[in-house]
Amino acid sequence: MAELLDVLSGILLLAGGAFAIIGGIGLVRFPDFYTRLHAGGITDTLTALLIVGGLVLQSGFSLLTVKLLLILLFLLFTTPTATHALARAAMADGLEPEGDADRAAERRDGAESSNT
Repeated sequence: MAELLDVLSGILLLAGGAFAIIGGIGLVRFPDFYTRLHAGGITDTLTALLIVGGLVLQSGFSLLTVKLLLILLFLLFTTPTATHALARAAMADGLEPEGDADRAAERRDGAESSNT
């Protein structure tokens, strides 16, 4: 039974590491702030879930397991909230998604020509 838990824990830890690498690649490769934010936010939450899940299996049932689950709960609430706050701050600052900048310029040009 201990070997099965070790294998399952290893799979969860490796999957968490793989998602962390995929998220890092997405942060570098995606074209604009919002797609990068999406790549980081989604993979960060899933990475935390998988890694902490693997660590819980390694620790067994103890006080450490309770602490790990509390850390996971904290991460599951704060990571999406931080991502949302960053996106709202960028929108409030006037940063538009890459494809929307062209449409906004067209609207501005159309509004200026209709006023003359």
